[in-house]
Amino acid sequence: MDGDTAYALSALAVSLRVALGATALVLLPGVALGRLLARSDFPGKSAVETFVALPLVLPPTAVGYLVLRLFARDGPLGQRVLGFDPDVILTWRGAVIASAAMALPLVARTARVAFEGVPARLELMGRSLGLSRAQVLRRITLPLARGGLAAAALLGFGRALGEFGATVVVAGSIPGRTQTLSIAIFEDIQLGRGGRALAMIGLSTLLAFATVWSVEALLRSRRPAA
Repeated sequence: MDGDTAYALSALAVSLRVALGATALVLLPGVALGRLLARSDFPGKSAVETFVALPLVLPPTAVGYLVLRLFARDGPLGQRVLGFDPDVILTWRGAVIASAAMALPLVARTARVAFEGVPARLELMGRSLGLSRAQVLRRITLPLARGGLAAAALLGFGRALGEFGATVVVAGSIPGRTQTLSIAIFEDIQLGRGGRALAMIGLSTLLAFATVWSVEALLRSRRPAA
């Protein structure tokens, strides 16, 4: 195995590890937010919707800096407040958290659409038959929304896989630890290593294509036949 191949595989391994970790971290809160926004009306709902969507329009570096400040020594979740070092800055855990913050809007919005696609009358029928809210969720809502929720997870994974700005601010670029494919591509471009950058862009494109293809296949399976 030559040096360029080892370099690309190392960045790929870090990217997959970070993306999977971010997806696992963001999936439950994202689905819960989607469910809340799809089925509940409450004061301040518009503010919650706007806040959840903010990472879609904020510069990723701004999101990364906010995460950095959150876990800084004197930050709200830093060592001085918690009494121990959460060991987030310049680690793969920091990359996971930064990527999760960027992926949350896509997961929540896609989950919301999935829940909105479940007829509310079916849930009401379940309640009228004596099922508890938890039983309705488990037996009716989740099975009917599972395709859309799987798409939400895949979109979150894809967003985390391609994340750059927030990740590099929080976790830096440490080969084999925090250097993802997107960071490695940027550094190769900066250093004039165009050939290696193109090879990794090709690899990233294949991963992105496979992710989006899977999402589209899931969404097509949910559409009623004409």
